[in-house]
Amino acid sequence: MTSASDIFLAGASRGVGREIATYLTAQSLKVKALLRTEASAAELEAMGIQVVLGDALNVDDVERAILTEPIHAVISTLGGLPTDAQRPDYFGNKNLIDAALKAGAKKFILVSSIGTGNSAVAVPPQVLQTLGPVLAEKDKAEQYLIASGLTYTIIRPGGLKSDPATGNGILSEDPRIIGTINRADVAQLVCRCLNSDRANNKVLSAVDRNMLFGQSELPEFSLD
Repeated sequence: MTSASDIFLAGASRGVGREIATYLTAQSLKVKALLRTEASAAELEAMGIQVVLGDALNVDDVERAILTEPIHAVISTLGGLPTDAQRPDYFGNKNLIDAALKAGAKKFILVSSIGTGNSAVAVPPQVLQTLGPVLAEKDKAEQYLIASGLTYTIIRPGGLKSDPATGNGILSEDPRIIGTINRADVAQLVCRCLNSDRANNKVLSAVDRNMLFGQSELPEFSLD
């Protein structure tokens, strides 16, 4: 496993990001997390995570968090809430990508969403209509990362559930794939991608093989 520090995590306060934090610390990896508020700081610090308070939308905050010590990899699950005045999906991730480049990070893993980019074909039109503005911001972040020169992995989960991991989470390069997946399984896939050269510079959809919508066969991407 990666051991160099090493992992900088944005989005650790909730959802997939929190599951990733739990998984990484269980692997005894050194993790630094950027938090916008102190609400979950004590809980993350109790897990052994170094917490830095700051806003991903603020360039100075991001550079202060990332550039102060060596970083091996950056993982971002940044995504705004519907109530946010300004969502971090593009601008927050852009700041992280720029700082990761300055820091010489070896890999950047971006958690995006099925429905973004060429995977729009997998999503019903009414969903695209509802989520269109959000998906457009996520697409801009994906394209910025791809063009950045960083080694990247982009993971697009399907519909997210909060149940315990099933161990059936899989990745696919087929943009037509759609289904649901538990957040804990996404976290495991993200962490496996950290140490998989096969995942380098790939855009992958993530679903649970037992929670597919409609497909009878799934072209699975192997990380080994």
